[in-house]
Amino acid sequence: MTSPRTPIIVGVGQFLNRIDGLDDALEPLEMMLRAVRLAERDTGGGGFLDQVQSVRVVRGFWRYENPARVVAERIGASAAQTVGTLFGGNQNQAVVNRTAAEILAGELDLALITGAENGYSAGRARKAGIRLEATEAPGDYDAVISDPQQPEHHECELAKGIRTAIQVYPIYENAIRHDRGETLEAHIRRVSKLWAGFNAVAVDNPHAWVRQPMSAADIRTPSPTNRRISFPYTKFMNANMMVDMSAALIMCSVAQARRLGISPDKWVYPLAGARGYDHFSASVRQSFHASPAIRFTGRRLFELAGVEASDLDFVDLYSCFPSAVQVAAQELGLVEERPLTVTGGLTFGGGPLNNYVMHSIARMVELLRERPKAKGLITANGGNLYKCVMGLYSGEPPAKDFQQADAQAEIEALPARRCLAEHAGEATIESYTVMYAGD
Repeated sequence: MTSPRTPIIVGVGQFLNRIDGLDDALEPLEMMLRAVRLAERDTGGGGFLDQVQSVRVVRGFWRYENPARVVAERIGASAAQTVGTLFGGNQNQAVVNRTAAEILAGELDLALITGAENGYSAGRARKAGIRLEATEAPGDYDAVISDPQQPEHHECELAKGIRTAIQVYPIYENAIRHDRGETLEAHIRRVSKLWAGFNAVAVDNPHAWVRQPMSAADIRTPSPTNRRISFPYTKFMNANMMVDMSAALIMCSVAQARRLGISPDKWVYPLAGARGYDHFSASVRQSFHASPAIRFTGRRLFELAGVEASDLDFVDLYSCFPSAVQVAAQELGLVEERPLTVTGGLTFGGGPLNNYVMHSIARMVELLRERPKAKGLITANGGNLYKCVMGLYSGEPPAKDFQQADAQAEIEALPARRCLAEHAGEATIESYTVMYAGD
């Protein structure tokens, strides 16, 4: 029998604001509230948001200090705890894992998680020389979900001008090609085929930002709308941050769902969670085409849940760039021929910075409601394959209570390489990229 303390997701909402002009632009806080109301409606009921005990907002690229307080007040839950996060694409799954553990422990009965980005309208406003208005949201959070973390780049990388994701992930990509022994042509054809598969999922995802069908040739071939960014990537192989998107999740205990009258066919169960942070810089890891953090975190997650990669019905691998997907698939034992996204990924599903994974979780919930016996894997990544957090979900009650694992000890047992800013003598080129000029 399912424990009354079992944590579940009972409501999900995704909001896309496709604007014609800046008069239609909405600030992230308003977008969060739109997603929250959609999540409330998704439960099949409503009128209970004033009972929310904790409002949790994933850090975005906005100026608010405590947006969770404004959300809490707007839904009538002014006494709710407010929780924030640090910056990173791993944070959504980290918040869900923490919330599930707190619900199971009896520390929490009803929580609201939300986040938003308005990268599209903000970009248009910058070009027009307009400053978009934003609500004041002052004050400190009651709590911040965080883990100790290092800077994103080694000082040697910074000295060479390496400081952005669009520089690092293509370096991973070229290392993957070398490791597989592929020619330039064979490699770009394989990678563009992989990304065309992501596009096909986005076409069928009602919440995707880009639903226009694209072939592998469309994706790999440079054009006026698909310029080269960094070798070997074109624009259509990069995360698309120019989106106005928000999402929200409502989590509670089974007992609370019953009290609120939420039908069991709305319930989706977090089965297990795991985390692991790699050596902070790509330059000090043993290779550019592997991720011990993903390997060990996935292994611990599968052990907790008693599953193997072949048991997964749905998978969403964090997909900021094709190299991130290929590395994760290899480390988790997933073949590239199977669907590796439920949204279409950050290129086509939409890449609202740190909040992408909330959209992948929301979409996973919808799919698991349709196939309750299925199992779904979500992976979240922060930094340059640095911060790894995973979650496993099902529409069926778990055989055992939700558990979390930490793979940090295994990761830190691996040696780190020494990085030198200058060197005279023989050397081996492990990888590279070429940056192209912008428009």
